[in-house]
Amino acid sequence: MEWNAFWPRCSMTISNTSEQNMYYHDKRLQYPVQVTKPDPAFARMLQQAIGGVEGEIRVCMQYFFQAWGNRAPTTKYRDMLLHTATEELGHIEMLATAVALNLDKAPTHLQEEGVKDSIVGAVMGGENPRQSIEGIIHKNLLSGGMAAMPMDSDGVPFNMSHIYASGNVAADMYCNVAAESTGRVLAVRLFNATHDEGMKKMLHYMIARDTMHQQQWLAVIEELGAEAMNLPIPNSFPQDMEDQQNNYNFYATSVDGTFPEGRWTSGPSMDGKGEFTVFRNEPLGDEPVMGPARPDSGAQNQQIG
Repeated sequence: MEWNAFWPRCSMTISNTSEQNMYYHDKRLQYPVQVTKPDPAFARMLQQAIGGVEGEIRVCMQYFFQAWGNRAPTTKYRDMLLHTATEELGHIEMLATAVALNLDKAPTHLQEEGVKDSIVGAVMGGENPRQSIEGIIHKNLLSGGMAAMPMDSDGVPFNMSHIYASGNVAADMYCNVAAESTGRVLAVRLFNATHDEGMKKMLHYMIARDTMHQQQWLAVIEELGAEAMNLPIPNSFPQDMEDQQNNYNFYATSVDGTFPEGRWTSGPSMDGKGEFTVFRNEPLGDEPVMGPARPDSGAQNQQIG
């Protein structure tokens, strides 16, 4: 039996008018989500793409907060970020739908028909059958009613600690390239992990969008002047105020002074403002001496001078 999901779509699109800024929703999914054979184990894996550090909640919130804090002579980059953040809401909805459809035939207790087939691999691998089932669906069942949750594949709730919005557009763009790169790595791993053609089709779309977003953020960096105009970040700090003896030298920290030679050890720096050199790392400071502890610090008598 094939399950098709083209139902309520809460991904949003930005609408700007002279009177108001608003979002609107469309009931249709951004891209079709189809599951031929529900797989609770894969539903758990998909949770990483929703609430994991590489997931869609992360990039969605990252782009929103970057946009909301963007200051510039024009709103060009703010507007662009809002468009892409809104697109990511649609990706979350697609994945949440995929999780729900993969949980559709999941057992709610150990005695259900079909449980043995779903856990035979775990048993053969030496795992406890009960732990296998509970590990797959316990939060999705108990808290979500066989639906997706804002958590990763281990059931850890997404907590916004991986949102990077610095107020520096170049720094944010490099963070976004990294976010889309790790997100694409995850999507490729999920694509390789599933045998369901519907899931592969959904993921091949999401992989493509990750490709575009990597290129998009790099295009912004190029438009801003690429490395020569943006590095070091922030480029607003006078570079003559930094330590000129230590700004382009690679620190070799091995005991014998050996180091891996590469683009970073010789030649012009990436910003064209210096020359790469190698420095055999040695202490530049003295041993820190903190002195005796304060009498009211809770230290031992032997520590107090």
